[in-house]
Order: sequence, then structure tokens, then C-alpha cells
Amino acid sequence: MKRNEHVQMDAGMEHRDGGPPRSQACRTAVPEAGEHDIIVRTLAVSLNYRDKLVLETGMGLDLAFPFVPASDMSGVVEAVGKSVTRFRPGDRVISTFAPGWLDGLRPGTGRTPAYETLGGAHPGVLSEYVVLPEGWFVAAPKSLDAAEASTLPCAGLTAWFALVEKGHLRAGDRVVVQGTGGVALFGLQIAKATGAEVIVTSSSREKLDRAFALGADHGINRLEEDWVERVYALTGDRGADHILEIAGGAGLGQSLKAVAPDGRISVIGVLEGFEVSGPVGPLLLKSPVVQGISVGHRRALEDLVGAVDRLGLKPVIDMRYKFTEVPEALAHLDRGPFGKVVIEF
Repeated sequence: MKRNEHVQMDAGMEHRDGGPPRSQACRTAVPEAGEHDIIVRTLAVSLNYRDKLVLETGMGLDLAFPFVPASDMSGVVEAVGKSVTRFRPGDRVISTFAPGWLDGLRPGTGRTPAYETLGGAHPGVLSEYVVLPEGWFVAAPKSLDAAEASTLPCAGLTAWFALVEKGHLRAGDRVVVQGTGGVALFGLQIAKATGAEVIVTSSSREKLDRAFALGADHGINRLEEDWVERVYALTGDRGADHILEIAGGAGLGQSLKAVAPDGRISVIGVLEGFEVSGPVGPLLLKSPVVQGISVGHRRALEDLVGAVDRLGLKPVIDMRYKFTEVPEALAHLDRGPFGKVVIEF
């Protein structure tokens, strides 16, 4: 039987100094595929800041130990269960972030919203092999390599779901993209491919220059000027039709000021905390849609894959690490990558 090396965190594994739990590489046998399972040899895993938070704090999730982190992978199908119909050995696939959400309204209730995701309620994918139900995967884009494809399940789909699936983005719309992380740069590329005008905010001149190279129409250094006032100036005081709100916290208040009447704010990030706040005046007077985005469903991911191949979208990868360099890759997340951080196997 094949051996499977993976990153694992065990209950009670804490640093001697009382810090966050530590992880370690472990080797186990690859399980047999169940009737509806596929065995996938992992080629690349794309990291999200959420993965680091889960490893460090658990994020309040009821983790099953030993715990394998990460949710976004691409790989090759090596074997299939006897009742599998969607894939065959040799097919290239990518994971889905929320496996039970296939289409339509998200599952869960008002009391208990659903958050059953890979690398959380379900096993993660930072592993040489994964054995999971066939419905938890979609076909990988034909136009991307494995590392690029691994960035779609979370970062790519989040931007697509906010702007296209829920946002109904149109040519000529003005889109504000906050920052230059994975979701932000996908938002930039998707918006430009749709014919929108894109304004990128950042605290780094160098990153703004790189955003211009990707097609950004305007760049705002938020350390040097009031980004809301600059948006007014760029739009003739109308404001932005779409804002990808990455910061969260009190940043929502700034987005409420910058959004156009009947515009849309997609709340995606929690970089400034898990509570959001803002003035009620612009919320009432402009009637914007304020939507929380927690990635998206499988059908939308399939739509994104089709758009990637059709439009020639190329995910931005800041750095590719080896599986033996997982700690370095996680540390890179703290430095604010330009695009995505990927681990290749």
C-alpha cells in the first residue's frame, strides 16, 4: 500500500512557551477508495490566511484530531471507487471549499449557518494523497498548471462569487479592490476581463505598480491619501459600483462612504477583526447591497474554471514552496504576499 506524507496537528500539541499548536509531517498508509471516493495524488496546495488562523487558534472550529490543514489543492486522480462516474484515473482535478454546497442557496439555518469546509469540519488537503468523495472535486482548468489551478477553490471563487455570481458585474462598472492579496488580484483580473474600470488600493507603491501591470486602471496609496476622496475624484463623485471589502472591522464604514448609490459591497476579509462597523447614514441614503461572501458553491467553481480557460486568466503566484518548506510558506502569509502562496509536491 502507498504511504502518504502529510502535515498534521494533534490535540494538545503546544509550544513549550505556551504559544499556538505546532504541526509536524507524518506518514500513514493511503486508505482504500470507498464506493463513491477517488484517490487523488496531490500536485499543489494553495494556502489561505485562514489556514494559518486555523493552525494557530482553531478559529473556534470543532476540529477532529489528528488534523490536516488547508482546503485548496490540485492533483491527478489515481484510482476511483466502483460507483464513481464523474472522474477517471488520469483526470486533473481541484478541490471544492464547501463540499456539501453544490448550487443555489447555501445550507444551514439562521441559528446555525453552515461552515462545513475542507481544512475545518472536514479533513484538509496538505497531504501527498487525499481520498474523498468524487462530488468534492471539479475538473481542473486545461490552461493552468497545477500550482495555478490550486488557487481557484477559495481565492478565485470568492472573487468570482462576489463580482459575477452575486454581483452581476457589467462592462463599465467601477470596481474598488482593496489590497493585492489572492482574492484582490483575482477580483482585478475578473473585473478587467468583464470590461470594468478597476481601482486598486494598497499601502505599497511597489505593489501598486505590479497591479498596474495586471491591468488596474487606477492605484491609490492609502497611506498617502484618503482613498475614499480619491474614489470620489476618479468617479466624478458617483462612487464605486462594487467594492471588495477585504479589511473588515471599521473599514466597512469607509466602504459605505465610497460606494455609489445602489452599489454593492462584498465583505470578504477579517484583517481588522471579526466585528464590522460603519455609519448608518450612507447605508440608508444610498441603499447599497452589503453582502457577506464565504467562498461559493461547486457550480460557480465550475463556471469559473470555464471562464479561466475561455478568457485566459492567469492566477498570480507570489512564491512556490516545496512540501518540506511548509513553515516558510506559512510565514510568507504574514508578510502580505502579492497574490498567492503555493506548496508544490
